[in-house]
Amino acid sequence: MSYIDYQVDGAVAVISLNRPEKRNAQDESMLQDLDAAWQRAAIDDDVKVIVLRANGNHFSAGHDLHTPASGYLKEGKSTLESAYAWETEHYFGYSRRWRDIPKPSIASVQGACIAGALNVIWPCDLIVAAENASFSDPVVKFGVGGIEYHAHTWELGARRAKEMLFTARAFSAAEAFDAGMVNRVVAVDELEEKTMELAHEISQMDAWGLAMAKRAVNQTLDVMGQQAALQSAFDIHWHGHNNALLRTGYPMLVPGAAPMQAGEARGVTPRSEDSA
Repeated sequence: MSYIDYQVDGAVAVISLNRPEKRNAQDESMLQDLDAAWQRAAIDDDVKVIVLRANGNHFSAGHDLHTPASGYLKEGKSTLESAYAWETEHYFGYSRRWRDIPKPSIASVQGACIAGALNVIWPCDLIVAAENASFSDPVVKFGVGGIEYHAHTWELGARRAKEMLFTARAFSAAEAFDAGMVNRVVAVDELEEKTMELAHEISQMDAWGLAMAKRAVNQTLDVMGQQAALQSAFDIHWHGHNNALLRTGYPMLVPGAAPMQAGEARGVTPRSEDSA
């Protein structure tokens, strides 16, 4: 069963997260199917713009911590090497790959967008947010310094990034717009319409010109050090895993154990990152 819907509307590919009963929490299968959808849009010559959206009231509650990733295990056991390799691919590598697909992409966000959900929207070129959208990275509560694709500083500026991380507070759509993270804020019932209007407007432009414009901006960020900073922050994130495991029982390094077994001994029973 796939938790991703894929449709094409003219020159616009629409990729939808489709696990609304779990607030679109991301398990291994969803992430793999999501990457496949991105790649499908990337190689379709008739697609000029990609829209990423979600079904249900919320964009995504982040990682599904109740469904351990099979890739963490090697010969039935979790190892540092296997877990690091899995996260490098699924939580960091996917985001970097989506960011560099040579077609404009738009994230369309409603409701909660929490922690690992930022890994999914931040690689997009533009973000359209409903008025009820909120954005948060509460994993410092677990003893981790932030999500894997640590673009906070680039998306929000240093002081707002620190506020998001230090307080675990959700930023409203208006605050995200003020910080420059969001391009447009629209009424909830107009989100799909306004997003598609923007996507179709962009799709009228020359495809090669769009690809080169995107590359120019992304390369400018890279010259400024974005890629090196993201890699460095991802490695720092991994120190956080060990701290979290020791202090709160954050389960990412104990797949296959009883659900939240280590955390339950300390009174921590997160279902997904929204429970942080």
